Amino acid sequence: MKLSGKVALVTGTSTNIGGGIAEGLAAEGAALVCVDARAENALDCARYITNIGGRAVGITCDVTDERNVIDTVAAALEHFGGIDILVNNAAIFNKKGVLDMPLDEWRRQLEIILGGAFLFTRHVAKSMIEQTRKGAIINIISTAGHQGEPNNIAYCTGKAGLLNFTRSAAMELVAHGIRVNSLTPTATDPMESLERGVRWGRPARSGDQLRNAFEPFRKGVPMQKLPSPSDYGRAAVFLASDDAGMITGTDLRVDAGAIARYWAWNPTEK
Repeated sequence: MKLSGKVALVTGTSTNIGGGIAEGLAAEGAALVCVDARAENALDCARYITNIGGRAVGITCDVTDERNVIDTVAAALEHFGGIDILVNNAAIFNKKGVLDMPLDEWRRQLEIILGGAFLFTRHVAKSMIEQTRKGAIINIISTAGHQGEPNNIAYCTGKAGLLNFTRSAAMELVAHGIRVNSLTPTATDPMESLERGVRWGRPARSGDQLRNAFEPFRKGVPMQKLPSPSDYGRAAVFLASDDAGMITGTDLRVDAGAIARYWAWNPTEK
């Protein structure tokens, strides 16, 4: 139980990446504050963790609203006494390009990805410092933050910005014993997310269409297998635990080799 006695706050706790990370942290003993703009995501995640014997609370929060963020951090402190781990995962998908994306949609996407990480890092770090907790902050990136993807301008820009936000915050907070790192997922196998939804009490859905949609991504990664949310959960446990006690300002890529692949090499060709 690498995180026994710790409290983790995770934003964006859908059944996909955020839910997988929340479950992974809980499995190693952490109490969870499950945060999402959609009440059902926050509450279902917390309810599942509680039902299997963990400790968790679900909180609905707009990560772009500083008053909301302050109240969420205060609620976490009221429930569990403090926060040791923060995972900034909240994001939205809005695949539009520089030629067709309205300015208000650009701003909204960056406010969620970058502004949300900024606000939660600010207020959680302040609480850690006030309580002299040596905390860990993990920012969730994307392979789209490392590479140029057409017609996904705001998402790529926001995730790339989080990379240097991570390094800058790491340097600022290191004197307080707070480590800041990032974790890079890639296109994620959708089947575990569907299974997680069922475990959380949601209606079963067929995975055939999703599996087919993700097949080109699977063929494009060197390992010829896409990671699942639980793979990110194990990586987050490592970054949050004492095993990573000397790691800060670093990006951990859990991407089946996607970013390392030489662009002209086709992994399906022997």
